[in-house]
Amino acid sequence: MSGTALLVAAAPVSKGRIVDAASVLPVLAAVSPAALAGTPTASVVELADPLDPQTVLTRLRAAAMAPGPLTIFLVGQVHLDRRQRQLHLALARSTPATMRYTGLPWHWITQELRLRPAGSTTIVVDLHTDPESWETLTQHPLDAGPGVALYGRIAPPVRRRGIETPTYMKALATVLRSGHRPPLPQLHEQAVAQSLADDAQDLLIASTGAAPVAQSPYRQPPTPSDMDPHAAITAAVEAGRHGEAASLAAAWEQTALRMHGPGSAEVIHWMEVRADLQRFAGEPARSCETWLAVAAARLSAGQAPDSAEVEAAADRAHHLWDRVRDPETVRGLGPALVALRRQVPGRQRGTLSLAQRRLEQFHTQQVG
Repeated sequence: MSGTALLVAAAPVSKGRIVDAASVLPVLAAVSPAALAGTPTASVVELADPLDPQTVLTRLRAAAMAPGPLTIFLVGQVHLDRRQRQLHLALARSTPATMRYTGLPWHWITQELRLRPAGSTTIVVDLHTDPESWETLTQHPLDAGPGVALYGRIAPPVRRRGIETPTYMKALATVLRSGHRPPLPQLHEQAVAQSLADDAQDLLIASTGAAPVAQSPYRQPPTPSDMDPHAAITAAVEAGRHGEAASLAAAWEQTALRMHGPGSAEVIHWMEVRADLQRFAGEPARSCETWLAVAAARLSAGQAPDSAEVEAAADRAHHLWDRVRDPETVRGLGPALVALRRQVPGRQRGTLSLAQRRLEQFHTQQVG
């Protein structure tokens, strides 16, 4: 089986840099792709001090859709944005004032990985913090989502001036350079032993990503009670059985509707799964329509228009609407998207005017 390794080393180029993240890449690059991915053969994608969060998202999305095991090595620094207090990975252009627009939101990572088969994804991190992000992470531990294993360390803020070194990741890469990749718990322990001082205050992460199995009180569940529904859906997608995957997601959505009611987090989750499946199946119009419904459901449930989840739904709906080429369908979906953009403009400036301009162009074509 072939695997994928994604190496991301990111830090601001300004005085806000607190770790020399890119210094670990030459050490990781000396490791064989097979040892990085833990598979006999593997492809490696490397991002050094990326500038734009969309660039990282594109590479992450491509890696998440690749078959086989995926290992993400993530080195850098994390901060909270000033408006929503959401955790972000700082990128090259990030500053405290612009983190919301120039950093990579952590929840983008978890969202892109959620449909991968349980147990097929690992994230290894060496992250540095400022006082605010450190306080948040000590109270709310970093999470990669169900089915995703997470290992590494989070370093506390330092009082002394200077640029820190990602010692944990360098130690881990040194172990892997032998060409042998021990099981992840042992690899993590060896990297910790080689890199951290006895009095280190780092947060150490060693999570296998295990998640409880979904249960239904109706003992007529859409799939057997011991089956991970996401794994079954992913298997169907990978085999090209998009109709089967859509049916499974719709069945679980109906179960969630009976158990938790309309507008619940469980129902909205399965709506989002359906929207992703429609995108995978090459149906951008249906996916756009579903993401519009997701945004409306979140707003109706009381979420703020500038919340990360509502903005993500609006952005996905807009992106998929841009991919629709049939004029009648564009005109049919356009008014709902424009109305949503008036309420949820998102992070990117000018989204409302872009939607209005495209809709006007297609109306002009109709008149002409």
